[in-house]
Amino acid sequence: MTTEPVADDRPKPPLIGVIGLMLGIFLAALDGQIIGTALPTVVGDLGGLEHLAWAVTAYLLTSAAATPLWGRLGDLYGRKGAYQWAVVVFLAGTALSGLAQDMTELIAFRALQGVGAGGLMVGALSVIGVLVPASDRGRVQSVIGVLMPVAFVGGPLLGGFLTDRLSWRWAFYVNLPVGLFALFAVGVGVRLAKAEPVRAPFDRAGVALLTTGILGLTLVGSWGGTQYAWTSPLILGTALVAVAALAGFVRTERRAPGPLIPPTLFRSRNFTVSQVLGFLTGAVMIALIGYVPQYFQFVQGVSPTTGGLLLLPLMLGMMGTQLVTARLMGRPGGERRYPLLGGVLTLTGAALLLLLGTDTPVALASGLTAVAGIGIGLLMQSTMLTSMGSVPLQDMGAAMGVVTLLRSIGGSLGMAALGAAYTARLTASLEERVGPAEAARLTGGGLTPASLAGLPTTVRHAVGSAVTSGLHATVVGGVALAAVATAVACLARPNANPVLAPSPAPAPSPGESPVSQQA
Repeated sequence: MTTEPVADDRPKPPLIGVIGLMLGIFLAALDGQIIGTALPTVVGDLGGLEHLAWAVTAYLLTSAAATPLWGRLGDLYGRKGAYQWAVVVFLAGTALSGLAQDMTELIAFRALQGVGAGGLMVGALSVIGVLVPASDRGRVQSVIGVLMPVAFVGGPLLGGFLTDRLSWRWAFYVNLPVGLFALFAVGVGVRLAKAEPVRAPFDRAGVALLTTGILGLTLVGSWGGTQYAWTSPLILGTALVAVAALAGFVRTERRAPGPLIPPTLFRSRNFTVSQVLGFLTGAVMIALIGYVPQYFQFVQGVSPTTGGLLLLPLMLGMMGTQLVTARLMGRPGGERRYPLLGGVLTLTGAALLLLLGTDTPVALASGLTAVAGIGIGLLMQSTMLTSMGSVPLQDMGAAMGVVTLLRSIGGSLGMAALGAAYTARLTASLEERVGPAEAARLTGGGLTPASLAGLPTTVRHAVGSAVTSGLHATVVGGVALAAVATAVACLARPNANPVLAPSPAPAPSPGESPVSQQA
């Protein structure tokens, strides 16, 4: 294992190296969104409609499972090298996905792409954590805070543009020049201090158990309430396997000489609180991004592209807040003040969305999303910086792996659980207004905003009311999650020193080996 010096007198890194790391983060966020608008065309070209969901699920599964593995590999064998290998694997999967000749090949290559994507964000964040001086870390996180919403909004738009003008394959090929430049920039501009490696056995049991748990949770989140009922034997069995694997992982990590996720990370109360907040924030953010556009399209009657653009107030709220928060978090007490403020604003913003109705003006409906965006931005940025400042540098990769993983799992499970609430409420509302038979025909017949225009006025109004009702159910879930986040933020402990300063390695507890401490 390699360790970097804890002293914070590091010189400022070359700009080109930081740009290379930023591009990796941007690619990871962009590629999760860019293929969505191209999927209908992909199916028309390759066939295999029954396997369409796996083109997305395979990427999510392997990306989530690989995230902590890449982080720990960087801690053990070098963060720069781990990041570069992640880019190489990602680009290989990207190129092969663009060349796929059938849906089976596409799913397999998307899985490979996901393995690399799992290391892009965690690798870049862990390198930034040890490369960039604490005094400059806020500025770097500000830029990251801008990149993420841009990728979320720009991904679907770019994917649709490339598919319309060139080919769906260019939704993959467009990543290649960006990724190659990132490789070059990091190779030239990133220089990490060398240190004596500490030999520790690789935690194979931990990898197997954590991977099994993550895959199980991701499958439950992807399948539950959609392909299978939440109470079906397959979903319950998968959930049981996931819980058992994660319980076994926790037990294994306490005994492993070189744990995949060092238990010592969670001795810091602020780090633990930040991970819970990250999980909850991911759930609220992904649910709002996923279901508010449904309201704009089915109720307000706008196009899919316009529906995405109407989320700009939410995204701009996130971007602006992250820019400001990164500069404020260095002040004493920021570890508690800003997460708490973020929780309150997220709770308020989600509650405001309950005001949306079938007759709400489009501009007002769009503007109401800004408050939730500001709160989410506060939570995301403050918890990221608190996580960076709460762990020793030698465990930065593992810590960033935990941060990225929990946000991802929170998003997947939040999307699934709140999506189930959306579907149940929408279906019940439709049945009440048009009857069970007509409701089944509408929900099972590929109802789209375009097809809605050809339906009778009474049916259109019924669908609009049902979608609004479904959104309210989702928002109520978001309000509950934001309330929990606000309560959890109260548990953070304000420090006298700025959060951006890295923590020294804690002393080993009685009976704990130095290898375990550094691993």
